[in-house]
Amino acid sequence: MTITANWSYPTAIKFGAGRIKELADHCKAVGMKKPLLVTDRGLAPMAITQNALAILEAAGLGRAIFADVDPNPNDANLEAGVKAFKDGGHDGVVAFGGGSGLDLGKAIAFMVGQTRPVWDFEDIGDWWTRASVEGIAPIVAVPTTAGTGSEVGRASVITNSQTHTKKVIFHPKFLPAVTICDPELTVGMPKVITAGTGMDAFAHCLEAYCSPFYHPMSQGIALEGMRLVKEYLPRAYRDGADIEARANMMSAAAMGAVAFQKGLGAIHSLSHPVGAIYNTHHGMTNAVVMPPVLRFNRPAIEGKIAAAAAYLGISGGFDGFYDYVLELRSELGVPDKLAALGVGTDRIDEMAAMAIVDPTAGGNPVELTLTSAKTLFAACI
Repeated sequence: MTITANWSYPTAIKFGAGRIKELADHCKAVGMKKPLLVTDRGLAPMAITQNALAILEAAGLGRAIFADVDPNPNDANLEAGVKAFKDGGHDGVVAFGGGSGLDLGKAIAFMVGQTRPVWDFEDIGDWWTRASVEGIAPIVAVPTTAGTGSEVGRASVITNSQTHTKKVIFHPKFLPAVTICDPELTVGMPKVITAGTGMDAFAHCLEAYCSPFYHPMSQGIALEGMRLVKEYLPRAYRDGADIEARANMMSAAAMGAVAFQKGLGAIHSLSHPVGAIYNTHHGMTNAVVMPPVLRFNRPAIEGKIAAAAAYLGISGGFDGFYDYVLELRSELGVPDKLAALGVGTDRIDEMAAMAIVDPTAGGNPVELTLTSAKTLFAACI
């Protein structure tokens, strides 16, 4: 099988090894003449980033980069990025990197056309209709990890630097016009990032699958996404140069983000406050809190998880699936408790209060209350 394809669900996806060479062509196709490449500080000096800039420069599109992006991007990063975009006279964004670079790049492209503060576009009801669509800049997304799936998403997660809360900012125009999924860009990922981002993809698929809302298309995508993670994440972790494993993990990441149109749940509700306060890696945080949330949700999802386990070739129904998650975490070096990530017990009440109002809480199969959130945090830490 040749792992090369052109997809259009939910956007145009140019998938395959070496396809980063098409970057300039796709930028031009969506009308960019002077794009701004947005990435994080760690990626900025790396060869894959410099190569992308060289491709743009060789095509006459300039060599502009903004990399003042924190691991959990915030409103200060966003304000600086919008200023860089406007000061440079740019007309589009190349969102390049993992979740932080992708999320902030999309948010910059969105906010250059707005006069209202970013918090006015939080994913609440129809708040997205407040936006002025005329000035939103086009986006080409280039993921360099296989986890977040932000390259096919209609939202960005931005931390409010004053309240230390993560907010989901939504608009249909956040969806990139073109996404380039080149698994060669993920070959250099350290093992810990391969593990954390891979578990993020798994969490997206798992929570979408378990969400009580009706969306059969997402349900099916989530189930197959879990299968890809099960088969290929250990391979990618063991051998970072395994391009087949890297490619299938990029697929799983995109599938997870497409699937969670159906909803997310308490795994994300818990991890968002932890990441906002302690600046932990999002995917790794998801991986740590996953088992306690599975136990909490068991009364509502036992049958559904048993069906998933059968599809994945795991015997033992819910218990077999739960044991598989523990084994996978151990194989990938995921810590058993949040304390290993530097999280303390002194802010449980604060984090629980944040968790129950997180936008993802409403998708949990069992209602997340203040009391249950505190209990879960205590079990996780």
